[in-house]
Formats: sequence, structure tokens, C-alpha cells
Amino acid sequence: MELLIVIVFALGYLAITLEHSLKIDKLIPAVSMMAICWAIIAFGIDDFKYWFDSGQHKLLESFGALEHEGKMHLMEETLLHHLGKTAEILFFLLGAMTIVEIIDYFDGFSTFKSYIKTKNKKRLLWIFAFLAFILSAIIDNLTATIVLITILQKIVNNKETRMWFAGLIIVAANAGGAWSPIGDVTTTMLWIANKVSAGKLVEFLVIPSLVCMVIPVFIASFMKPFKGNLDGDVEVSPDEIHDTTYSSIMLYLGLGMILFVPAFKTITHLPPYVGMMLSLGVVCTFAEIFSTKQFRITSLSDNKDSVGHHSPVHKSLSQIEMPSVLFFFGILMAVAALESLGMLFHFAEDLNTTIPNTDIVVMLLGVGSAIIDNVPLVAASLGMFSQEIDHPLWHFIAFSAGTGGSMLIIGSASGVVAMGMEKISFFWYLKKITWLAALGFISGAATFMLMRFLIIG
Repeated sequence: MELLIVIVFALGYLAITLEHSLKIDKLIPAVSMMAICWAIIAFGIDDFKYWFDSGQHKLLESFGALEHEGKMHLMEETLLHHLGKTAEILFFLLGAMTIVEIIDYFDGFSTFKSYIKTKNKKRLLWIFAFLAFILSAIIDNLTATIVLITILQKIVNNKETRMWFAGLIIVAANAGGAWSPIGDVTTTMLWIANKVSAGKLVEFLVIPSLVCMVIPVFIASFMKPFKGNLDGDVEVSPDEIHDTTYSSIMLYLGLGMILFVPAFKTITHLPPYVGMMLSLGVVCTFAEIFSTKQFRITSLSDNKDSVGHHSPVHKSLSQIEMPSVLFFFGILMAVAALESLGMLFHFAEDLNTTIPNTDIVVMLLGVGSAIIDNVPLVAASLGMFSQEIDHPLWHFIAFSAGTGGSMLIIGSASGVVAMGMEKISFFWYLKKITWLAALGFISGAATFMLMRFLIIG
């Protein structure tokens, strides 16, 4: 039975990795393998010798001696436990994604265009890199990449040059997302699972992540694609912003309320999704007020009745990327099936026996995240290791999984979206950007290990 579950998981994983070749959305294999794995467990519950109690985080070696009813009851409790933990992550992400969509509804991100007033390619590279690094830490690396490439398309005419900019934006966005508890799905998973705290994550990873971003950008700034100035009139006028007042207000309000969530968790000790729901409520309130005022002004100027007004909240909710949410659900619950049977626990023991150096294991995790999705890798690590909160291992996992995906364009959500927006080929990125991303990853990892040695000894 255990072998059958591993085969189902491996086939599902392969289908996720080959999403673009198979032309099948990755949510389909994710939710399918989740359901099949748990169904196999239910049918063969009496054949399993071990069970991993996630609540107490220990392996129950006496599981095989329990009666059938007792095993089924424990399985149901475990399933509910994992569903609750997964729901915490999903509702957190839904709240954050809705706030970002509301900001976009008011064209808030166009405010950043007013900051870009240079034609010099090298300066533009550093501006976009630091914007990606900071913005991804607040609104996540995927959204930051979409926002910045959209702006990039408005100011850079040459496609080859734009592809180079996009490649470095991917590297910077992934580096920026690694040091923030809300910057990447994987760091959010570790934060919500009480493996890292927001303050310590920032303290230990902001410098390694900065190094991971600066090294590739510094090297690239001396390369031919970033020499000289852009052709044509690329300066962006503030007049391009549709509604300056509401755009900027909603941008700063939305970003501020997302940043409020870690503070809310620290003060109240409540799960992060509770703070995110409060932030969502505040942003939605102002969005409705501003939208109503905006509509009334438009109606009066056009001599129309105030009818047909659409809620910005409803509009934003309709834009949520639900396939991604379902993918996360399927992956996390499928990994939970392997964890519940103690497979990850035994795999961790075997791995530590084969490779006793955890630094090598974690760096291999980072390299692996460039090939396959980092979400299941981090989900697996939660079941593999049992170190206490804010142990350096968890911080290193957050860094490796977050930045390692930059080495291939298919290795991160930001890379995949950039691939679609700019039609960047896998082999172009492999030839031009991979070596830069790898240098950044190795430099950042070395910086982290040096800091750990100096702080802990």
C-alpha cells in the first residue's frame, strides 16, 4: 500500500512538473493525487504499521495494534488537523490576493511609474531590482513580478533588452520574497506552521537575500545589454496615472495593511489569517467608500443616475487566481498523506544518515526547487525535521526554497508568469540568466552560513 501511494504521488508530481508540455493545469494532478492518496489510506488502513501524530509531532509505533475503528478515528482526526492547517494558509493567501486586486482595481501600482525618470539602462536595472526586492517582500514575489513587468513593457521597447530586465526581476523578486513572512508561499507556510517568527526571519535572511540579489545585478550591470541608454522617449509622466488621489491612497493603504499582519500576530498571538481578514476588512471599507464617491462624481458630470455601480470588492474577488489556491490545497494535503504514514519521518532519518550535513541537504532542496515546485518541497521539510521555532535550519530552508527557484525559469511562480508575459524561452533563460542566479544563490547561502557562524558560533 505504501508503495502504491508513493507511485501515485510520483506520477502526480511528474504531471505537475510537465504542466506546460502536457497542457494540463497543475491543479488537476494536485487535487487528484491528494484524493487518491487519502482513499488508498482509508482502504488499506489495517495494513499500515506506523502513524505520524502531527498534533504531538511524534511517530506512533503502536498504530498497528489498534482496532480498525480506532485507526479510522485517528485518520479522520489527522485529516481534519491537516485541513485546518492548510485552510490557515489558503485564507491568508486569499486575503492578501484580494487586497492586491483591490489596489490594482484603483490602478494603484501605476504610482510606481512616476518614480522612473531615467533612460540609462544600468540605473533602470538597479531601480527595478530594488523595487522587486522590496515590493515582493510586501505583496509576494509573483505579484511584484507581474506589476514590474507590466511597467517594464510601457518603457522598454526592445524585446531582447526587456527579456534581460525581466530575467533579473525574477531573481530580485525571489530574493525579496525569501526574507519576508508574507513574501513567498513557502515562507508563509513556515511562518504559519510556527517554524519561524517574522522578526527572526527578517533578521537572519534580509542580508543573505540582499546579497543573492545584488551579486547577479552587479555583474549584469557591466554586461552589454545594460550599457547605454534606452531608445526613444521612455520617460513616464505622472499624468498617465488615471486617478492620482485614489491610486496612491489605495496603494499605501493596501501595502500598509498587509505589513500590519505580522504586527497583529505578534501583539495578539492569533494565527496570521485572522490579522489578514482584519486588514482585508479595512481595505474593502475604504475601497467601497472611494468607489461610491468616484461613481457619484462621474454620474453628476455625465448627468446620469447613480445606477449600475459595481462593487470593487466583488470585482477583485472575481479576479482571484483560484487554480493556484486549489493547487496549494492539493499539494499540501497530498504531502500530509505521506507525513501521516510516517514516510517523511523515515525519509528524513535515511537522508541524515546518508548526508549528515544538513547544509548540503538544504542547498540540494534549493537546487531541487528550480526543477520542481518549491511548495511541496517545503511542505515535505515540515514533516522531515522537528527543530524548534527559529532554528537556523528553518531560516536556511526558507532562503534556499525561495531563491533556488531562480536558477530555472520554470522553478518559481514569478519565473513562470514572466515566461508567459514576455515569451521567454526556457533555453534563453538557461543560457543568459541561470548562471547569474546560481552565483546569487551560492553567495547568499555562503553569507547565511557565515552569519550563523558569527552569531551562534
